[in-house]
Amino acid sequence: MRIDLHAHSNASDGTDSPAELVANAVAAGLDVVALTDHDTVAGYAEATAAVAGTGLTLVPGAELSCQVGGISMHLLAYLFDPTEPAFAAERELVRNDRFRRGRAIVERCRELGAPIDWEQVERIAGDGSVGRPHIASALVEAGVVASVSDAFTPEWLANGGRADVRKHETDPVLAVRLVRAAGGVPVFAHPGAVKRGQTVSDEVIADLAAAGLAGLEVDHTDHDDPTRARLRALAGELGLLVTGSSDYHGSRKTVRLGEHTTDPAVYEALVSQATGAAPVAG
Repeated sequence: MRIDLHAHSNASDGTDSPAELVANAVAAGLDVVALTDHDTVAGYAEATAAVAGTGLTLVPGAELSCQVGGISMHLLAYLFDPTEPAFAAERELVRNDRFRRGRAIVERCRELGAPIDWEQVERIAGDGSVGRPHIASALVEAGVVASVSDAFTPEWLANGGRADVRKHETDPVLAVRLVRAAGGVPVFAHPGAVKRGQTVSDEVIADLAAAGLAGLEVDHTDHDDPTRARLRALAGELGLLVTGSSDYHGSRKTVRLGEHTTDPAVYEALVSQATGAAPVAG
């Protein structure tokens, strides 16, 4: 089995519609794909309809924006009940603040000389939840940078960069508890991705494990081999599962669906912990 547990649609900052994501996962030879849009479940219905008859299994999920000690981090949440009130309210709070932050970042970019505007960013985002990748795409369109990845530098949109603005982000211990209370399974996304900015300490990860964290996303394009070895060892020490994923965003990034995958036994262990929702078999 080929299992990719981290992929985005245009319900957040990917470029594929949920149906296109499903079709591309089938074309990539995947058996299982997780839809993990940022702080939203808006793509669930379309993806669920699209998976019927494909033979692909869809894992409903989300990627949550968290922050601890001034350091941003992301938490993958799988198979939770999307209607559970406390968790739904927190996702809504984070999602709404994305618009305030997005407008503020666009204004900073303009102050720094970038000829972009909010209407352009809204056009790029479409119905998706506005995020920095949409602003990065606007900077590419304006000829300010050559690629989306080139926008995520201290010169522009990187964490703490000249145009960055902080947004509401959930305390990760609270996030883990909210996911568990909604019957879901939480996994720390790309915990060693130093190219994205400062990463949290092993002590923080241990605290998350004590709060109910299920696993670490170890095999990820932003982790080099030494980082993967260190995280794999840490997961073993803390009794955490080890996952692998592409973090696919369609054409917005060069990573391919299935570029990294999760062991079937780990997938089964994750599913066995979920009580909020079940995978959708196509």
